[in-house]
Amino acid sequence: MTRERFISEVRACQGQLRRFLTSLCGDAALADDIAQEALVRAYVMSEGFKGRFKSWLFKIAYNCFIDNLRRAAPPSVDIDAPSAMHVASGDESDAAFEHEPLQRALARLPEKERTAVVLHYFEDLPVKEIAAIMTCPAGTVKYYLSIGRNHLKDYLQP
Repeated sequence: MTRERFISEVRACQGQLRRFLTSLCGDAALADDIAQEALVRAYVMSEGFKGRFKSWLFKIAYNCFIDNLRRAAPPSVDIDAPSAMHVASGDESDAAFEHEPLQRALARLPEKERTAVVLHYFEDLPVKEIAAIMTCPAGTVKYYLSIGRNHLKDYLQP
């Protein structure tokens, strides 16, 4: 892959990548750090790349997120922080508060469930691609989606 093609591919999905990582860690600054690490890793490995770029990059980013979890203490997601409000909507206006209950509920989900839910419903990825990103069987992704939906339903009920 040429440098120009890599840059073009990154530009096409960088907003989605940032939204994905912000959804996982609940902190826009940390998401940006992880995204930067993922992009560096992807660029280094891009010479022999073949396949669907977005899925490949998301897998690298997910692995960087997991590596970050292992290096650090368990992350505390501050669901009241403004950065947590940017996940469902990149909008900086008051419309972002429309999604606040969803962001609070997502922050309560375990990491695997949250990852599957965000990739499927926010990024519109099929189960097969999510399985490749999360390095688990498709049936496991379906389980995470099912249990995640149930948890979200419970968390969102008044």
